[in-house]
Amino acid sequence: MRAPLLASALLLSSATPAFAAAEGGAKSGLLDPHLGLMTWTIIVFVLLLLGLRKFAFGPILEAVRGREQAITDAMAAAERDRAEAAKLIAEQKAAIEAARNEAQRYIAEGRATAETMRNEMVEQTRKQQAEMIENARKTIEAEQASAIAALRREAVDLAIAGAGKLIGQKLDAAADRQLVEQYLTTLRPN
Repeated sequence: MRAPLLASALLLSSATPAFAAAEGGAKSGLLDPHLGLMTWTIIVFVLLLLGLRKFAFGPILEAVRGREQAITDAMAAAERDRAEAAKLIAEQKAAIEAARNEAQRYIAEGRATAETMRNEMVEQTRKQQAEMIENARKTIEAEQASAIAALRREAVDLAIAGAGKLIGQKLDAAADRQLVEQYLTTLRPN
């Protein structure tokens, strides 16, 4: 509704100077305003603007919107990728820290096991030393008892031989031996 009113107003305004120039017969200069030319220029400009708006501006604006959407999507994807990378880095750091803690635990367990084994070996060596000392003591006591028994037999034999010479007769060996052993047991120091 506005377009026809505007067109008729422009026609009227452009026709008036043309009628005035025809009546007055005055010459128009290069810089004088020509309303008819201006009107047609404006009409052509408006029509061109409407045509461009209908056929060119739509696809251009659609391409710009598509480009803007592609940039927005790319920025969102980059932000998601950055967030995912930060998440992966945090996971890797956590995994490294867990591995470090596990390695420290293994080292501590190894040290504890080594210390336990060392203590067991020291204790086993002490037991072996104690057993060797006890065996040596038993062996010494057995040899000492054997030596004492051998000395006793020698002493008994010497005492019997000496008594036999003193008495001048040979006594019964079993009875003599028992008599001398009884006497020696009474002499044994406690």
